[in-house]
Amino acid sequence: MDSRRALCDLEPFHVEDTVGGTVYTGFFVEQINEQKPRFDTLLAGVVLLLLAIGAGMLLSASWFRAEQLYSDPLRFVMRQAMWIGVGTVLMLIACVVPLRVVRKLLPVLVIGTMILSVLTFLPGVSARYMGARRWIIVFNVSFQPSELVKVVLVLYLAHILARREGDFTQPLQSLLPPALIVTIFAGIVLLQNDYSTAMFLIIVSLAIFYMAGVPLIHFVRIFVLVVPISTILLFTREHRVRRILTFLNPEFDPAGSGFQVLAARRALENGGPWGTGIGQGVRKMGGLPEAQSDFIFAVIGEELGFIGVVLLIGLFLLLAVRGLSLARRQSDWFRFLLIYGMTMSIVAQALVNFAVVSGMVPATGLPLPFFSSGGSSMVVTLVMCGLIFNASQSTPGDPRFWEGRRV
Repeated sequence: MDSRRALCDLEPFHVEDTVGGTVYTGFFVEQINEQKPRFDTLLAGVVLLLLAIGAGMLLSASWFRAEQLYSDPLRFVMRQAMWIGVGTVLMLIACVVPLRVVRKLLPVLVIGTMILSVLTFLPGVSARYMGARRWIIVFNVSFQPSELVKVVLVLYLAHILARREGDFTQPLQSLLPPALIVTIFAGIVLLQNDYSTAMFLIIVSLAIFYMAGVPLIHFVRIFVLVVPISTILLFTREHRVRRILTFLNPEFDPAGSGFQVLAARRALENGGPWGTGIGQGVRKMGGLPEAQSDFIFAVIGEELGFIGVVLLIGLFLLLAVRGLSLARRQSDWFRFLLIYGMTMSIVAQALVNFAVVSGMVPATGLPLPFFSSGGSSMVVTLVMCGLIFNASQSTPGDPRFWEGRRV
């Protein structure tokens, strides 16, 4: 290369780290062939594979119950296909809408989500199911606002914490507003009698706080406050106490609260290493409640066996690794926290569902993303994927952004 051309391509820079106080000086070399942002095909392939497997396993898990309830074995899977279509359209929109527009609309999204969440307490609009008010019904279509909270809360936290750029020296100004929003959302969901989702929102929020660079001393203060309150709330409802007792000893109430746990365990044991084969499971035929929803993983374990379970967990772990890798490429706080938060929300929910069905944690009611029957969960999961695709379509940034970070 001509030496004069090389000198012209040198651009001086002066960067100051607002957290550590480090100053960098030197030159950037302009790349002649600038790398253009591109759609991540690996992540797209994982999402499509999860959708395809999820639809197939839902058909296998739901046909018997659909035949009994509606005399239509395809009832659940056809409705799920409709929601996949709606979710795909919204995913494509989330993938292309400018993120600056999303950030400008955040006040509307936060307030609108709060209003929708409060509407679940309004008679005539909401529906009560198994003692909980979590759904809004409009024109015979139900929607669960707490699912929308998952995506809006991550967007809000990524936005407001990114503005601090890792500087939390004034906690009242930097941490109190987002902590208050998290508390309000979690409180509304808790009042809907959805303890598990409220705790899930808090855990995901704390993970985002951590990755944003919040000092660890603040987490100690949060735990000192949150743990006693959440423990007290856990024992304020009889069904929650029964779930704890059932987790510790499923034989405590084998015909009641322990029935689902024991049925799931038998289904997983019946699968063995290779499974009974797709469509050949028997526990879903009346012996496993909610086989098409929260406990669909038990059907997967019975029909695909241990090998199938390992492969499924591997797909979600691949989704996590790829999402974190894409987040690691960003040199913009908002994009980084957005990708991390959305990935964390999807994968953590899947891991919790796996743990519940296998008896490792008490029953929570959290659905399995891409698999469980339910329009709200499917649509929100696909919107999250669209936002991950959107935020990851940026050119690699300055690697010095990551010096001293937590990832």
